[in-house]
Amino acid sequence: MPYMAAMLHERPPLHLIIAAPRGFCAGVERAIRIVELALERYGAPVYVRHEIVHNRFVVDRLKAMGAVFVKEISEVPDGVPVVFSAHGVPKSVPAEAQGRGLDYLDATCPLVSKVHRQAQRLIEAGRHILFIGHAGHPEVIGTFGQVPHGSMTLVETEDDVADLVVADPENLAFLTQTTLSVDDTAAIVAALQRRFPAIRAPRGEDICYATSNRQAAVKAIVPRVDKMLVIGAPNSSNSLRLAEVAEREGVPARLIQRAVEIDWEWLGEPRTVGLTAGASAPEVLVEEVIEALSERFLLTSEETDHVPENLTFKLPRELVA
Repeated sequence: MPYMAAMLHERPPLHLIIAAPRGFCAGVERAIRIVELALERYGAPVYVRHEIVHNRFVVDRLKAMGAVFVKEISEVPDGVPVVFSAHGVPKSVPAEAQGRGLDYLDATCPLVSKVHRQAQRLIEAGRHILFIGHAGHPEVIGTFGQVPHGSMTLVETEDDVADLVVADPENLAFLTQTTLSVDDTAAIVAALQRRFPAIRAPRGEDICYATSNRQAAVKAIVPRVDKMLVIGAPNSSNSLRLAEVAEREGVPARLIQRAVEIDWEWLGEPRTVGLTAGASAPEVLVEEVIEALSERFLLTSEETDHVPENLTFKLPRELVA
């Protein structure tokens, strides 16, 4: 038997089911494009406060183009532009940039900005906000930074609801981080509404369309797969939720940043594997994983049907004028 034929014969069969939608959302595409256009307009270096999105491949590519990532505005030299990440920032950050006379571009996802505006309106109306989210996440820090200290309380789990101490139970509202588990959040909201029947809900769903759609896509394929691979960063909330969705449905899942992180011993020789990507993971990484699988398995694949995501967000006027 010729060598190549022998290699093909030795590879076990694997059927890959690729979730859709997956990967970049409109807010991530907008944020990355803002950095790219800033580099075109101003030239390198352009400074970016925190990771523009939670993906090392994306960050490294922008670094190679001339972006410099820093933790705080104090690290940005005078006279160079700075971009704020897609997760949003406290009000103090643009205020500091203005105070130093820095040109800045706000790449906050418009759906996060919508939550910021809701928080401000609720506080102006005299309500205390119970904010459902994960402590320490940049989006949570940014949202808390929109309102006076003490006017918002973080709720992370359903168990937290029973422990809440509030001054005026009749004057509450709740908001949520945009990248949460749809199911977990629904349970927390139900607990809040049972304990505080007068609590005001947001005008619309705070969990963003991309987070909800990607979780629904995983739920649609997990009944058909033996294992699930999720491409995303370990600090990406929406990517972590995708792995959790699969695990809750009884399907072992692993979060990987790139194909090189596939644990082949863990993967074994399944008949069917599901593949998806978080909202900050580019499609090139999906293709990379497919290629890695095809080298070890006789691969067949299919992509699930889905309703296309056609949402786009406007870029800052100063970059497209």
